[in-house]
Amino acid sequence: MTAPDAELDCVGLYCPMPVAMTRERIGLLEPGQLLLVTADDPAAEEDIQRWARRTGNEVLEFKRDGNILTFMIRKGAKDDRKE
Repeated sequence: MTAPDAELDCVGLYCPMPVAMTRERIGLLEPGQLLLVTADDPAAEEDIQRWARRTGNEVLEFKRDGNILTFMIRKGAKDDRKE
């Protein structure tokens, strides 16, 4: 796995916070940069992947280790802070 440009820990947070915080944090990155997000909310698996598709970002890698979900997201060219 490539090293991320930023990391976001959403463990212990529940919907809608993981998606909201991911949106806010990736908004600070430049297109092409990588954000590593960890979460343990079961809804985050679908929510973050759906958000990424809708906003032009790309989930490069998804892992589940027990109840910990890890997403490697590449920021797309679209300004997703307005989504």
